[in-house]
Amino acid sequence: MNSFTQKLTLLFADKLLRNRLLFVLGALAVFRVLAAIPIPGIDAQQLQLFFANNQFFGLLNLFSGGGLSNLSVVMLGVGPYITASIILQLLTMMAPSLKQLYQEEGEAGRARFSQYTRMLTLPIAIVQGISFLLILQRQGILPGLSPFHFVANLLVITAGSLFLMWLGEIISEFGLGNGISVLIFAGIVARLPRDISQAIFSFNAAEIPVYIAFLAAAVAIVAAVVVVTEAERPVPVTYAKQVRGMKTFGGTSTTYLPLRLNQAGVIPIIFALSLLLIPQMGATFFSASSHVWLARGAQAVLGFMQNLGFYGVLYFILVFFFTYFYTAVTFDPHQISENLQKNGAFIPGVRPGNSTTDYLSKVITRITFVGALFLGVIAVLPIAMQSITGIQSLALGGTALLIVVSVILDLARRIDAQISIREY
Repeated sequence: MNSFTQKLTLLFADKLLRNRLLFVLGALAVFRVLAAIPIPGIDAQQLQLFFANNQFFGLLNLFSGGGLSNLSVVMLGVGPYITASIILQLLTMMAPSLKQLYQEEGEAGRARFSQYTRMLTLPIAIVQGISFLLILQRQGILPGLSPFHFVANLLVITAGSLFLMWLGEIISEFGLGNGISVLIFAGIVARLPRDISQAIFSFNAAEIPVYIAFLAAAVAIVAAVVVVTEAERPVPVTYAKQVRGMKTFGGTSTTYLPLRLNQAGVIPIIFALSLLLIPQMGATFFSASSHVWLARGAQAVLGFMQNLGFYGVLYFILVFFFTYFYTAVTFDPHQISENLQKNGAFIPGVRPGNSTTDYLSKVITRITFVGALFLGVIAVLPIAMQSITGIQSLALGGTALLIVVSVILDLARRIDAQISIREY
């Protein structure tokens, strides 16, 4: 506790750290103000009903920090930027030049890769903006817009998304932590007062044991998420002896190559939700069609996807699959093996080259199995808890929990690193 107090004191006493923290708070204040400014002509009752019955837009609302549920000027949030990042990372598998740019050309290569992501964000934001405005008009949430007003609203919400992308990047540069993650985190936390108030107003004394069990489960689940997020499998690495002049280097100490249990983070859940819920978006779009057969087909798809049992099983399978898929995209055992061999390093008991590649592949496959199972369970946990308790306000798990825990741990590491530098 004494060490924690000293670090907290140093955090506010050090001018640079204090300014960084205040910058983040100021940026988040601007974000929350923009998220509360709606576009004109909204039917609030229809809007509330629409979000209550559509899980896809509930996910997108998560990445907009609540801006989508208010139909604010930043209703698209950082969703287009995240989509662009995912698309480019997937393209690294098919384009060797893009993979080399991202993994092998250092800071300059990553800067160019980030520039490509920004450029791709604009057309994605435009497409998403057009889709949202058309769907909201079909659902009666927005009035029929003239071409001029439609284009004006599209420009406003596209500019809002690009502004949040810029705001996230300057938070990363001048503040603390990853700016995009911090914005999503702020949007999730901003919903807590509303969720807590709903739980209080729906409180029933007969359900006290359920609430106690929920609190106990919440503590256990958060602890498990922290443990799995931080868990690593250390692979021992020894450097061969090298003679330089009259001195001998290496061969005496062993370091470790840390392989994270959850290499993919929250990305597999986002992939799975996108693939699973995009049909819902299409069905929602066509449910108000003037063609009877098309409207009936869309209603059938919506009813099928609202079956919690089917939805939960398919959701779990997709999360499990995409965890392996994304790990294969981001983790290259062959490249790591080559880097170790170039630096005169080897894994004890394993030959350099293809044997090292095979060994790392086996290790990452085994630990990813555990990580994939855990992500799948966490993803379907809100559905399971709501089905068991019958209380919609009691939902813990999923994307929101993983993002909150990851951002808090990342901020804690960054702050601790900055404080340690200043202490030395």
